[in-house]
Amino acid sequence: MRLLEAGPIARRIKNSLAKEISDFKIRPVLATIQVGDNPGCDSYIKAQKKESSALGIECQLHKLSQVITEKDLSGLIQRLNQDKHVNGIVVMFPLPVHIDHKKISSILSPQKDIEGVSLSNLGSLIVGDALILPTTTAAVMQLLEVTGIDLYGKEVVIVGHSRIVGKPLALMLLEKFATVAVCHIATSEKGNLAKHVERAQVLISAVGRAGLIKGKWIKEGAVVIDVGINRANGKIVGDVEFEEAAKRASWITPVPGGVGPLTVMMLLRNLVEAAKIQRKK
Repeated sequence: MRLLEAGPIARRIKNSLAKEISDFKIRPVLATIQVGDNPGCDSYIKAQKKESSALGIECQLHKLSQVITEKDLSGLIQRLNQDKHVNGIVVMFPLPVHIDHKKISSILSPQKDIEGVSLSNLGSLIVGDALILPTTTAAVMQLLEVTGIDLYGKEVVIVGHSRIVGKPLALMLLEKFATVAVCHIATSEKGNLAKHVERAQVLISAVGRAGLIKGKWIKEGAVVIDVGINRANGKIVGDVEFEEAAKRASWITPVPGGVGPLTVMMLLRNLVEAAKIQRKK
């Protein structure tokens, strides 16, 4: 078993971005919108600020009340869309239940949507022509590249079908001609989750439920990427039972330290790309 850690990859990307920013004399501006309080969001924003500061990227945080109206949130996004000094916009999810997250995603300018969650960017994945790739999905693909695995014809099982991880990841893996199965709550409720996981040559779990994937289900020699981040017994853990799974996997991501650090760097890489596209206009 080999640990599939994001740190070394993230450092390489960071060094490359530092050179790009210096060479092109770009000082990108990132605007992050947070509605209400959420410890998970706070942690991600803190990581954004830390890495941005090291690269000379300017961060703007728009922290809004939990009771903000959908109209007022939409107005802020539209103003940021039109602000020539802002190169990238991130809306932290989840949003309060009274706000339609699909509508908010649809308002984001595709050229400033550096998380790749706008309807335009997600839709372009279907034809393999996305302007900006969803950050977590891009991080997973980077990790798979490190393993050297040839995805052509491989049995890939994705657990979790969210619109920002599971679904776009399935589309990107199909572009690599992997044989993709996507599992979700109905798969589990019907008692079929173990059966699908057991045949996976590549397993990717992005549910956010500690211990959902039993270590004994992992196929011998499988590549395991655990996107889940959960708190259990005072520890941060993934969706996969790590110790048992590590006995069977050829590669496995630790939690924490697996996908997370790379996701932040993918976000900043998208920001730099967005700034370059906008400069050309």
